[in-house]
Amino acid sequence: MASAPQSQLPLFYNALEPLSSETHVNFKMKPITQAKFLVGQHAIPITVDEFPLAQRHFPIVFTEGDDAVPLALMGLNEGVNVFVDAEGTLTENQMYLPAYIRRYPFMLARLRPGAEELSLCFDPTSEGIGADLEGQPLFDDGQPSEVTRNIMQFNESFEQAGARTAQFMRDLTELGLLMDGETTIQADGVEQPFIYRGFRIVNEEKLAELRGDQLRKIHKNGMLPLLYAHLFSLSLMRDIFSRQMQLGLMPAQLPAV
Repeated sequence: MASAPQSQLPLFYNALEPLSSETHVNFKMKPITQAKFLVGQHAIPITVDEFPLAQRHFPIVFTEGDDAVPLALMGLNEGVNVFVDAEGTLTENQMYLPAYIRRYPFMLARLRPGAEELSLCFDPTSEGIGADLEGQPLFDDGQPSEVTRNIMQFNESFEQAGARTAQFMRDLTELGLLMDGETTIQADGVEQPFIYRGFRIVNEEKLAELRGDQLRKIHKNGMLPLLYAHLFSLSLMRDIFSRQMQLGLMPAQLPAV
């Protein structure tokens, strides 16, 4: 249900190319009105900075495995996203859009294994960037335009949030608060319930039992409200399920787990 993307390239990206003032001096960027890359994507990585806003719209869960990451669920089943139509148009105007989505088609990446410096790269297959578009220029007189500088700043902030998220996950693992999650939903008129597994959640009982240094630590480092934002968000599982039912996007039988 909430498996982390397994690919050499990050989720959404078909290729990566470093942005260059020489090669791409005439490139422009236009607003993306249809996010076709979102169609069928049910689980989106998010950072801990986003928990307070994301928990109002999506269930927040964690992937399984050693390098667990938080995910915002935009659907409960593989291949289902209830927040976009078949063309990738968002169906809600007031929905919070995770930063991972907003940074596309750009991202910071290391050009060589082991390199310390991160370079601004983009997906050349994106319809929102190119030399033949009507849009905002990425370079002015061979220098990064204001648009590009803002893109760079946003991506740097995203990387910093990613580092905070990694530390949050290390602390969460060290405290032993994660457990296997399971959601059972009985739909009207369906004999067998739908059971969703394959994700992890915070063990609320263990959280309530924390004492002494451990409790002081999560108070001091700001983890506690983030943990409860995650726990509160889980009630949205049934809302996402209802959306899938209304859209006719439910599996024909009990999901395989």
